[in-house]
Amino acid sequence: MGDFRPWPPQLRPGRALAHTPGASGSGSPHRSDSRPPQTPRGGRPSDPIGRPGTTPPVPGRPASFLILLLGLPALLFALITWQVVSGGLLLRVDERISRAVVVPSRFYGALSDLGNVTVAVPVLAVVLGYVACRGRAAGTDRWWLAPLAAAVLMALVPALVVPLKELIARRGPWIMPGTGYYPSGHTATAGVAYGSATLVLLPWLSSARWRRALVIGYVVVVLGVGYGLVRHGYHWPLDVVASWCLCAVLLSALWLFLVRVGHLGASGGRWSTTD
Repeated sequence: MGDFRPWPPQLRPGRALAHTPGASGSGSPHRSDSRPPQTPRGGRPSDPIGRPGTTPPVPGRPASFLILLLGLPALLFALITWQVVSGGLLLRVDERISRAVVVPSRFYGALSDLGNVTVAVPVLAVVLGYVACRGRAAGTDRWWLAPLAAAVLMALVPALVVPLKELIARRGPWIMPGTGYYPSGHTATAGVAYGSATLVLLPWLSSARWRRALVIGYVVVVLGVGYGLVRHGYHWPLDVVASWCLCAVLLSALWLFLVRVGHLGASGGRWSTTD
């Protein structure tokens, strides 16, 4: 649609009107008002909740995804805790399941030992040291940030789990004396230690196949720890499930943080090695 002017367009000698600079179809990259044909990416207003279309490394996730990621496991954890404290229906079902599945053995004990602090935390420390060295050698900006975040998250586990154990004071299964079994500390330690190690290590793996294998290995180990704890009789099933929910919230928060600072891409890869 042409400009609205009180005078006819002025022709330039030797040039057709259709090829006048700034006219439609002239091949000029500029419009008649000297602006570029499209709004540059940097000129677009960013979405306050990070919807798709914002410039990386802002994670392109809608609010509903974040609610599902953080809210659902937190809600499930609150529901299980309420049932344990009030002696609800889930607690009675939990005890029946435990009676049916507990068969102590060395194998199940060994699986549960993978959740010991003396096993899981050293594994995390080795991975964090490796990631820090790789990041520093590659010249990554703020190479220390991801290992530090994972270490802080690991330190939060006893700060959250121990007070809950003391406050709820759930008695242990029949072969275990005393109270303080909810939620499972071994499950939380394994979930956060191995999960944090997985998240900070993912960007340094060279292929999607290795990243997929690492995630599958993490899931197998964490499920194995919980299975061993229940089968050996160290914990009730709900103790383990509640710790899984707690780990899901903590690891989701760490993942979102790593994406935000550029250590992780939304698909597990890296945005960049340097800013």
